[in-house]
Amino acid sequence: MWLKPEEILLKNAFKLWVTEKDNEYFVLQRRRGYGEGGGGLTGLLVGTLDTVLDSTSKVAPFRILHHTPDSQVYWSIACGATKEEIVQHWEWLQQNIMRTLSVFDSSDDITSFVQGKIRGLIAEEGKSSLVLEEDPEKFREALLRFEKWFELPRKEKLVTYYSCSYWKGRVPCQGWLYLSTNFLCFYSYLLGAEVKLVMSWDEIWRLEKTTNVILTESIHVLANGEDHYFSMFLHLNETFIIMEQLADYSVKRLFDKESFQGEPALSDPLQLTKRGLETHARSEQFRAFFRLPKEENLLEVHESFLWVPFSHFNTLGKICVSENYLCFASQDGSQCHVIIPMREVINVEKPESGSRALTVCVRGKRALRFSEVRDYERLASSIRSRCGIAASPQHSADNPEDVTLMVGQKDALKAVSTEALMTVFHPQDVENLDPKMLKEKMKEQSWNIHFSEYGRGTSMFFTKKTRDLIVRGVPEALRGELWMLFSGAVNDMATHPGYYTELVEQSLGTSTLATDEIERDLHRSLPEHPAFQSDTGISALRRVLTAYACRNPKIGYCQAMNILTSVLLLYAKEEEAFWLLVAVCERMLPDYFNRRIIGALVDQAVFEELIREQLPQLVEHMTDLSFFSSVSLSWFLTLFISVLPIESAVNVVDCFFYDGIKAILQLGLAVLDYNMEALISCQDDAEAVTILNKFFDSVTNKDSPLPPTVQQASVGSNDKASHVNVDISELIREAYEKYGHIRSEEVESSRKRNKLYVIQTLEDTTKQNVLRVVSQEVKFSASQLDELYYLFKHHDPSLAYLEQYQLGFQQFSPLFSLLEPWALCTSGTLSLWVFRLIDENQDGLVNFKEFCWAVDTLYRGSFTNKLKFLFKLHLPPAFDLPEDGVIRKSPERGRGKVDLQAYLKQWQDEILKKEETIKDLPRINQTQFIQFSKTLYNIFHGDPEEETLYRAVAHVTSLLLRMEEVGRRLQEPSSPPESTKSHEEAPPTPESSDTSSTHSTQDAGPGPGPLEVDWSFSFEQVLASLLNEPSIVCFFDRPVSIQTRLDHAKAAQLKVKASK
Repeated sequence: MWLKPEEILLKNAFKLWVTEKDNEYFVLQRRRGYGEGGGGLTGLLVGTLDTVLDSTSKVAPFRILHHTPDSQVYWSIACGATKEEIVQHWEWLQQNIMRTLSVFDSSDDITSFVQGKIRGLIAEEGKSSLVLEEDPEKFREALLRFEKWFELPRKEKLVTYYSCSYWKGRVPCQGWLYLSTNFLCFYSYLLGAEVKLVMSWDEIWRLEKTTNVILTESIHVLANGEDHYFSMFLHLNETFIIMEQLADYSVKRLFDKESFQGEPALSDPLQLTKRGLETHARSEQFRAFFRLPKEENLLEVHESFLWVPFSHFNTLGKICVSENYLCFASQDGSQCHVIIPMREVINVEKPESGSRALTVCVRGKRALRFSEVRDYERLASSIRSRCGIAASPQHSADNPEDVTLMVGQKDALKAVSTEALMTVFHPQDVENLDPKMLKEKMKEQSWNIHFSEYGRGTSMFFTKKTRDLIVRGVPEALRGELWMLFSGAVNDMATHPGYYTELVEQSLGTSTLATDEIERDLHRSLPEHPAFQSDTGISALRRVLTAYACRNPKIGYCQAMNILTSVLLLYAKEEEAFWLLVAVCERMLPDYFNRRIIGALVDQAVFEELIREQLPQLVEHMTDLSFFSSVSLSWFLTLFISVLPIESAVNVVDCFFYDGIKAILQLGLAVLDYNMEALISCQDDAEAVTILNKFFDSVTNKDSPLPPTVQQASVGSNDKASHVNVDISELIREAYEKYGHIRSEEVESSRKRNKLYVIQTLEDTTKQNVLRVVSQEVKFSASQLDELYYLFKHHDPSLAYLEQYQLGFQQFSPLFSLLEPWALCTSGTLSLWVFRLIDENQDGLVNFKEFCWAVDTLYRGSFTNKLKFLFKLHLPPAFDLPEDGVIRKSPERGRGKVDLQAYLKQWQDEILKKEETIKDLPRINQTQFIQFSKTLYNIFHGDPEEETLYRAVAHVTSLLLRMEEVGRRLQEPSSPPESTKSHEEAPPTPESSDTSSTHSTQDAGPGPGPLEVDWSFSFEQVLASLLNEPSIVCFFDRPVSIQTRLDHAKAAQLKVKASK
C-alpha cells in the first residue's frame, strides 16, 4: 500500500534490507529473512524479531523508497506484504511518474512532486477504506481491553492504540500502547510475564524519537526519573505525532483550562479524538506559517499550480482555505507564498470549462490564476460564499494600501498618536544628499521595484528575493508598513476597526497592579531617545501598554514589553504598534510575557541544542552550556534590542518579523561563532560576559541615516577603541549564510520537545523549595510529603495546574475529607471550621504549609496537640459561622499574582515564631463546649469501642459541669446582686473570662437557678478531664496509617480527573 512519505533514518542501523530493483529515483527493497536465501545470521535475527510481533506490528517485507541522485535522504512511499503487491506499485511508478520527472530542473522539485502525488493517492484510497484505529468494531474491542487491564475510571477517553515493543532492560516486550486523554499506557503478556505501565501526560519530562545500534528508530519517554523506550511501530512517525499532540494538549491545559474553548473538537477532554487532534495540529501549523489570527482554522486544501507573473512559470503548491483567508504555498523549493484576505477578493472567474482552472481577482487590479485544481468548481463556490460573508463597507476603497492606513482610525481619540514617533522626532530631509541618505533612497527604490513585480500590501508574493531584501536592511520609511505585513498584524487591525480606541477609553484612569508596573517602567524605555524624553512618546507608550493589559489580563504587563513597544512606536503608528505587540505576545513569542517566561526558557533550550549541533568546538571547551542560557535571556526577551545599539537592533527586528524566532536563533549562533576564539580562551563566565558585551557595543549600522544622538541612545558603552566595528548587515548576512538551513519546522519540533522538560524542571524546583520549608515543621517522610504535594496540586482538574498553590474552601473541603483520619469532616460545617482555623491570614485561601500542618497534627501530633486542634475548632475565628455559611473574606480565584518567593519567606519566618502554649488559649463557653462534645461523638462513631468512648465523653462532660457548679457556689456569697441583670443581658465572651477557672464575682450572682447562668471551661480543665479517661487517650494515641489514606485519595482524584 502507499505510505505517507516519511524520511528514513539509516544511521546506526543494521543492513536489514536487500535491494531488488532500482533506478535513478526509486529503490525496491526486500527485508532480509524473507524470500530466497534467508539472509544468514542477519536474516535469522530479523526473522526472529518479526516472529514475536503480531500481525498488526510486523514490518512489511517489501518497500519502495524515493531518492534523488544528489541527495543522501531516502523517503518511504510504499510497502507490501507480497512481492506481487509491491511490483504493482513499482510498475505504476514506472508508467505514471518516471516520464514526468524529466521536466523538473532541481531535486527539491522532484521530491516535492513525488510526495504530492503519493499523498493524493493515499487520499483517494482513504475515501473507500478505514484505517485500523478508525474501525468501530476493533476500536470497541481495544477499549474493553484498555478498561480491563488498567482499571482507570470508565470516563477516561481512549484516543488511539498501537502495537509495539517496550524495552524492559535489554529485552523487548511485545504488546499494545494505549494513548488516552490523560495517560500513556502499555500492556504486554508473554510466557506468563505481565508488563503493565501507566504514565500521566503531565508527568512526562521528555518525549523524543531516538536511534540506537539495535533498532533504527524508537520513541523515548522520560517520566518520574525513568527512561522508557518503545519501538517496532508499523508507522512510528504517526504514533510519535499523536503522542506529541496529546502531551502538548495536556501541557496547554496545565496553563489554561480555557485555551481550547474555541475549538469544539478539543474543548471537552471526554470527547477528544485522534482526528480532532490532527485537525487542530494542521490548523496550528497553517496559522503559524501564514501568520494568521488564532480564530482561523484550516478548512480546505487543494493541490494546484499558481501562475507566477514575475517568473513566468507555474509553481506547484497547495491552496489552503480558512474562514477568512485564501493562502497558497509552493512545494517546489521556490519558497513562494501568498496570503489573500477574503475581504480583498472582488471576483472569482472560471476561464474555461474543461481547464480545471480559476482566477481570483483582488482589489488593486490584480489577479491570481490557479490551474490543475481537481475540485475547482467546489473551490470557486467556497471562495464566493466566503467573500460574500467577509465583505464589509470599510473595505470598499480602491487602493488596498489606503485601506490598511484607514481602518480603525475613523473613531480614534484625538489623544491617540497617528504618526510614528520617528516621523515626528526625526523627519527625513529631502534635500539632504549625503551618502547615507542616498543609500537609503536606493533601498527604497529596490523595494518599490519589488512591489511593482510582486505586489504590495496584504496580497503580496513572499519569495526568496523578499528575504534577501530584508537581510540587506529595510528602509526607515517602509519599516512600519512591512512589520505590519510580515507579522500579520495588518489583518488583525483591518478586522477590528475601532477596537484599540475602545480599549484606550476603557483603560483610561484605571488603577491595577499592571498599570502601577507600567508607570514605574515608562521612563526606563529607551530613556536617551528624544521621543521618550517628551510627553508625546511617554503618553503613547502608556496607552499602548495599558490597552494591552486591558485586552489580555492573563499577561497584563511584564518587563521587556516596554522596551519592545518603544521600538515599535518609533516606526509604527500608535494603533499599529498595539497590533504588532499583540502579534508578538500572542503568536510569534508564545508564553514569553508571563510570570514564568516559559516561552523564553523553552527557546533557550532550543538554542542550547543548536549550539551543540552547530558549534561543536565551543561545546568541547564549555561543556556546561547553562551559561549561554543566562546570557541569552535578554536576547530573546527583547529581540537583541537591550544589548545592541538601536540603529542596529531594528535590523534584527526586521528579520524577526519575517522569519520569526528562527532569525533570533540564527543571529545568536552567529554572535557566538564570531567570538569563538575569544570565548574558548576565556577563563570564567565573567570574562565571557565581558567579551560579549564589548562585542555588542562594537556593532554598528554604517548605512543608518539616524543622527548620532539617536544612534548612541542604546549603546551601553562608548569605549569602542579596542574593538573593530562589526556592521549589523554583515552579521545578519553571515547568520543567514551559515545557519539559514535551519528549518522553522525543526525549531517548532524542538520547542515542543523542550517545553515539557522546561515546565517540569520549573515545577520540580518549586516543589523542592516548598517541601524543604514544610519538612521542617511536620513529621511526615519525604515520600509522604511528595504524595501530599501531588494531591494538593491535582485537587481540582477544572483549574490550571500550574496556578494551584492555594486552596479555596470549595477545593479544600473534599481533599481534606479524603485525608483526615477519623471522618471528622463528614459535615460541611465542620470542614468550614477547619478551613477557617488553618487560614491564618484570613484571606479565604489555604496554602500547602497550612494544609500540611493540619494533616500532620491529626496524624503525628501528641494527644495534647490533637486535643488542642479540636478545641480551637470551636473557638473564633473557626467557630464563627455566618448565618448564610459564606466565607466573607474569600477573594475571587485568580485575582492578582501569586508570589511564591514571598510565601516561602513567610513560611520561614513563621517557623521562628514562639510556639503557642495551652495557657494562651481562650476559654470555651457553653455553646462551644456543647458543639465540642458533639464533635467527639462524631469522631468516635463507628469505632469498635464506640460505647466505651461515648460513656467516657459523658463522664467527662458531667465531671466538668459539677466542677463548674462547685466553683460557682463557692463564689456566690461575694457576688453583688446588681450584677445579675447585666450578666443575663450580656453573656460573657471567652475574652472576658480568660484569667480564672470560674467566673469572678462580677460574672455570677444569686440568680434563680444554675441553668440561667453561662459557664465556661479552660483548655487545662478539658485536657485534665480527658486524660483521666484511658479509652479516649488510647483512641487518640492509636497510630493511623496515612499511606492508606493517601492511596485512597489518589484513586478518588483519578476518577475526578478522568471526568473533567
